[in-house]
Amino acid sequence: SPGPILMSGSDLSIFFFNEINRARPQVHSLLLRIMAEKTLSAFNKEHHFPHMVVFADRNQVEREETFEIPSAARDRFMMEIPILIPKADQMMKDLVFETKFHNADKLIEEVKPNLIKFNKLNELSETIQENIKATDALKNYALRLWKATKNPGDYGIKLSDIDMNRLIVSGASPRGMSMMMKAARVNAWLNDRTSVTPADIHAVFHETIAHRLVFNPVYEMRRTVIARDLSNGILNVINAP
Repeated sequence: SPGPILMSGSDLSIFFFNEINRARPQVHSLLLRIMAEKTLSAFNKEHHFPHMVVFADRNQVEREETFEIPSAARDRFMMEIPILIPKADQMMKDLVFETKFHNADKLIEEVKPNLIKFNKLNELSETIQENIKATDALKNYALRLWKATKNPGDYGIKLSDIDMNRLIVSGASPRGMSMMMKAARVNAWLNDRTSVTPADIHAVFHETIAHRLVFNPVYEMRRTVIARDLSNGILNVINAP
């Protein structure tokens, strides 16, 4: 019988995949098709999801009965954002004692409705992408950043206890760089700018690029720390216009 995706149909706006790495690769491929093509074939019918945005988290503790997401699949996600337990005492107390944090439905009820209709988000996104411009100098800067993700050692980027000639198997993808610029345009729009600045790229660089980098297996177990250090190193070394 139809599951939650098919039941919602074309009105589905947000799909949250909890612990995506517990799903089998066949499910991953199905999800990736929906993300890329906004369509799904099921029950001898083609279903369309023009407004769907996919969020996912993964179990980073357990290794049994989990299936790591391949690099090509991770590349489909616009951003990867770590969500850490807060360090501030008041926030930690709120998580433990504030009952609304124990009920996701109550939290959702606090979100102001109808700020913008979900079926208007695609139109808004297109308007932002078409109207926020990038200068030639900014484009050249983004190109240098891209090249640095592929061969950081060639740009004088050094990380402690890392062989820079062996670190990178594959740098950022074309999709990754286009997603970086898409996010940078949104950041510029949120800050009332009509063109992208280096600061807009810096604001989204790690979140849009780090998860797309493929490291030598020797370094994969330290990916989180190395990816952050590498992102910072690239932004610190490559001169901005």
